[in-house]
Amino acid sequence: MLEATFWGFLAASSLILGALVSFRFRIPERGLGLILAFGAGVLMSTVAYELVSDSLGDAPAAGLYGVAMGAGALTFYLGSVWLAKRGGGDGDEDAETPAQAGGRLMSHRGSRQQGNAIVLGSVLDGIPESIVLGVSLLMGPVSVPVLAAVFVSNVPEALGASADLRAAGVTQRRILGMWLVVAIASAAAAGLGYVILSGAPEPVVTMVEMYAGGAILAMLAESMVPEAYQKGGRPVGLATVLGFAVAATLSAVS
Repeated sequence: MLEATFWGFLAASSLILGALVSFRFRIPERGLGLILAFGAGVLMSTVAYELVSDSLGDAPAAGLYGVAMGAGALTFYLGSVWLAKRGGGDGDEDAETPAQAGGRLMSHRGSRQQGNAIVLGSVLDGIPESIVLGVSLLMGPVSVPVLAAVFVSNVPEALGASADLRAAGVTQRRILGMWLVVAIASAAAAGLGYVILSGAPEPVVTMVEMYAGGAILAMLAESMVPEAYQKGGRPVGLATVLGFAVAATLSAVS
């Protein structure tokens, strides 16, 4: 259990690393878009090769796996709608009048909504993936492709979300605290996954993976990919394919 907890925290610790990098260095907007695109490609490959492909050979349960993926996407969607209704934050911007804030108010709200959406996606896909990391120890060594994909993809996620939240006026301390909570939750999920799912049937474990895949794809389509294109322009297509290829290679050689 302790080993599973360690791997879960290690995979999620790159969220904190990404936040620290965003505080220390001012990354050009175009560069940030390309980093986000690379991370999106890594996540796409992880969904395709590490989460979905394992279920394709189990035809009788394929329908349930599809439902699980849909449930993950729906969970992210509902969470995103809830964040949007709250204005993407705690409403402190509302203290400013339109005359005082002008276009900056709308820009800050948009930045916070984008940042919070990526954070939500990190939680919804990070916790199930951490559970999968914990369960993988039951069958041998930790899954290197999943570990590497989660670690690598978390960096641009944290870079993008932290930059957006900073632009919206959120303090560095609060941002770091938020990522630390996500990392601790992921570590706990890995440990609990090792204990709770140790005797679970393989289809149940696969459904957890598919749930994670649905949340990841919904986050990519709604937040990460659009923001990457908005910031990086046309080259994000190449960066996305590069990220996909790197993660696919890790899966192939493992």
